Amino acid sequence: MPPVLILLTLLLPLRAGAEEIIGGNEISPHSRPYMAYYEFLNGGKKMFCGGFLIREKFVLTAAHCKGREMTVTLGAHNIKAKEETQQIIPVAEAIPHPDYNPGDRSNDIMLLKEDSGGPLVCKRAAAGIVSYGQTDGSAPQVFTRVLSFVSWLKKTMKHS
Repeated sequence: MPPVLILLTLLLPLRAGAEEIIGGNEISPHSRPYMAYYEFLNGGKKMFCGGFLIREKFVLTAAHCKGREMTVTLGAHNIKAKEETQQIIPVAEAIPHPDYNPGDRSNDIMLLKEDSGGPLVCKRAAAGIVSYGQTDGSAPQVFTRVLSFVSWLKKTMKHS
């Protein structure tokens, strides 16, 4: 499975097949240090999404993943195990794209600003964020193209 698909499957909403990779292979521990696990409360229910570090103090995820009591976990290989490398960081600010539409999930992109920051930096280019997919574990079908939002990302990170 290409690394970008591994990355993108982590951005699927709860119960959309993101909790396991179907037909994939486990990667080497900590070979993707930019990967982020994001937990939040939505209607009193604990939810999760994935994301990735795009700059120190900024994680990119989907806007439909906004909630309360938000935390980002970095440095994890197995999120179900307590690892010495894990950092659990409270989110200081969630910044959804100003034109995000929850009805049709257009502009489904959001920056999270890692409170005290983190030491990891993404050196790879991001291709997209999964907006939604099927619940049967098949590959994600709809993506938010990150390149379309580069100017907004730069402007928002500069002013935050």
